[in-house]
Amino acid sequence: MMENQNVDYKQLNGIALAYLGDSVYEVFVRKHLLNLGITKPNRLQKTARKYVSAKAQAALIDLMIEDDILTDEEDAVFKRGRNAKSYTHAKNTSVLTYRHSTGFEAMMGYLSLSKQDDRLEELSNWCIEQVDAGRPKYED
Repeated sequence: MMENQNVDYKQLNGIALAYLGDSVYEVFVRKHLLNLGITKPNRLQKTARKYVSAKAQAALIDLMIEDDILTDEEDAVFKRGRNAKSYTHAKNTSVLTYRHSTGFEAMMGYLSLSKQDDRLEELSNWCIEQVDAGRPKYED
């Protein structure tokens, strides 16, 4: 993969970070679902929504804040993503939920770009465990 050495991930806006973070987190979820033995495409898609929908991500970031597991840096990046001006919005969800989800994705993107792979894996696995345990309460 070719990298542009001129891009400073610390200066990227929250929407750009979220663009990457969405896919980075989804890879963890997809691997998890395959490891569970789920192989049918329709079931994979339906099950994945419990982990990666805007509502799920917003609920997960709220749990992270509630459980005080974010570093100050992660919290700052979450807020940068949450507060970023977006010209799109999620279908079937509130603006607040969408903004929290964008902040979640921005934080994941930042961890990936800053090569904090162990922390990214730790938080992704924590999120997956919370969903599997039925902990985040949200309406889908």
